[in-house]
Amino acid sequence: ETKSRHSFTRRHALFGLTAITSTILLPTFAMAKKPDIYSSGGFAIHGYDPVAYFVASEPQEGKSEFEFTHLGATFRFANADNLAAFKANPDNYTPQYGGYCAWAVSLGYTASIHPFAWSVVDDKLYLNYSKRVQRQWMAGQDNRITLADQNWPAVLDR
Repeated sequence: ETKSRHSFTRRHALFGLTAITSTILLPTFAMAKKPDIYSSGGFAIHGYDPVAYFVASEPQEGKSEFEFTHLGATFRFANADNLAAFKANPDNYTPQYGGYCAWAVSLGYTASIHPFAWSVVDDKLYLNYSKRVQRQWMAGQDNRITLADQNWPAVLDR
């Protein structure tokens, strides 16, 4: 009788723990996948024009009259020509690693970016968290690109 009572108590304790785990602990662990494209304030690249990095060799703020949604993110453009270029081939201008910090992706996580911390390498746009991080990125850029390519897009699930 004692043995069956302990067995009964353990089963109910285990059931109680399972119920608690599934209702309280699991939502903490079940993290939603990050968006494919990083956006801040509702806009990719903080509202800066992705095409401008290629054609003007500098970041240019986009305008509300030139917007386009790609992969669920709203991109802004400085002018109609840049918008048209992006629409014609968005993969040419969309920042690498969804516009998340390339340095962070190379280390296996995601981070926000600053639109003035950027580089174009082999016709691809890479963004970084800050100018300081950009200097670190550029010091070992080839290796960092290889690592980031290996980590992308799995970092979106972390």
